Amino acid sequence: MQYILFVHNNNKSPTSADQWSEFFTAAQKSGVFTGGSAINAGIAWGADLEQMASDVIAGYMLFETDDITKIHRLLKLHPVVIQGGTVELCEAPRT
Repeated sequence: MQYILFVHNNNKSPTSADQWSEFFTAAQKSGVFTGGSAINAGIAWGADLEQMASDVIAGYMLFETDDITKIHRLLKLHPVVIQGGTVELCEAPRT
């Protein structure tokens, strides 16, 4: 199964470089992390432009595994979670 993790921009306190280094080391070793990126401000078109996704979402991460508990264990080390923020794990549609 493939999963996308949306990293919300709502941590209670700033993350540190050491936290991110520890997380990415664990993510690489887990065998389930396949990539991701920060998200910068975007441009929107359409009728309802009150809130942009980039106002809420700071980045995304991709995972692939048949055992979602591997991702759950890894997310305990996620800097945004540690700093009181939110991450949102969604199953990606099958392609």
